[in-house]
Amino acid sequence: MVKRQSNPIQSNPIQSNPIGAATAPRLLAGRESRPNRDARQWFLGSLICLLLINLVACSKQEPTQPTTNPNPEYQFNLVKRVIDGDTIELDNGIKVRYIGIDTPETKHPRKPVQYFGKEASEANKKLVEGKKVRLEYDIQQHDKYGRTLAYVYLTDGTFVNAWLVENGYARVSTYPPNVKYQDKFRELERKAREEQKGLWGK
Repeated sequence: MVKRQSNPIQSNPIQSNPIGAATAPRLLAGRESRPNRDARQWFLGSLICLLLINLVACSKQEPTQPTTNPNPEYQFNLVKRVIDGDTIELDNGIKVRYIGIDTPETKHPRKPVQYFGKEASEANKKLVEGKKVRLEYDIQQHDKYGRTLAYVYLTDGTFVNAWLVENGYARVSTYPPNVKYQDKFRELERKAREEQKGLWGK
């Protein structure tokens, strides 16, 4: 009688441990996602560092200095004397003719003193003589007599050209290309006429 040899069953650790078999994929998945999280964190950290470095570098840069004064009209000069109602002389010898307006003549070599000319000249004198003013230029900066053409402002912001028109000491007189404020001047003259101010009075 032939004896049958026993064939022991080889144990399978996964089969013998169904709980371990079920949890193994999840453990592997967790081990695979952690490097991804680390990579993302490293990338975000590097990006933040680069941004901070750029901000620091920009804050240390020296501001660019303009090669020319962008607002030359904001240089103030003292008014040495008033020549008439629409012309002045500065302490540096420059004679300035107000742009866009005309006051009655008082110093014209071939014309007599015109109506309201003395009043306009005196008003201009009280307004600007001995005070500092700044000049604003238009397209054409000089007239045929060599005078500087400008809009004139006091240190408190008073627009001298406009003030003289508004109060009836000057009428509008614009010549292209210097027409920057002609609409403003015309509106002020219209109101002065309606209110019969200065030379518009009866």
